[in-house]
Amino acid sequence: MSENSEAKPRGRVLMWVLWGAALIGVAAVLYIIAQSSQKPAEQAGPAGVSAPVPAGTAPETHDVAKLVQHLADGQPAPAYVFHDASGKKITAADFKGKVVVLNLWATWCGPCKVEMPTLAKLAQEYAGKPVAVVPVSIDTPEQVAAAKAFIAKYPPLNFYSDPDAKLPWALKPQATGVPSTVILGKDGLERGRVSGQADWDQAGARQVIDKVLAE
Repeated sequence: MSENSEAKPRGRVLMWVLWGAALIGVAAVLYIIAQSSQKPAEQAGPAGVSAPVPAGTAPETHDVAKLVQHLADGQPAPAYVFHDASGKKITAADFKGKVVVLNLWATWCGPCKVEMPTLAKLAQEYAGKPVAVVPVSIDTPEQVAAAKAFIAKYPPLNFYSDPDAKLPWALKPQATGVPSTVILGKDGLERGRVSGQADWDQAGARQVIDKVLAE
């Protein structure tokens, strides 16, 4: 057999190998692009606080009972001052005697706005009971009017504001982003925390609140 006849099969094999490698490379690039397009973009507020998707959970998983953590179980609430809608100074201690669902949020945070109606439902569910749902906006002073108007859509929630956006850092440990929700017992001590968006209008949320309420 001549060298030319032997070279032709080898050439065809090499050509198919190269084509196969090229196709694999294209598939890999397409996969990376698809994954990147599905990853939620992280938002950042004026204070540099991010709006994260809870680590280790699927984006559609917002069950409070599964998300609640006890990073600072028994930790006293900070004495940090924020304000109510009239500008009156408020601290977490003003709610002592109630189970407090202290929610940090902002108008620039998409997940915060999505979960707010469920917090309103939670407040309605526990109306007349020693439970206070306290959404504290960390929007800048220029954004407070918009934040106040947004909360007005969801009675019976009241508006609270931290225009200096320092409450996330006053918590021990610090909040990792917004939305972040701290659950305080009637004694004012932390009983649990949810980092990221949650659905507060589910049985899991009521299970968590009822447990703290019974303590």
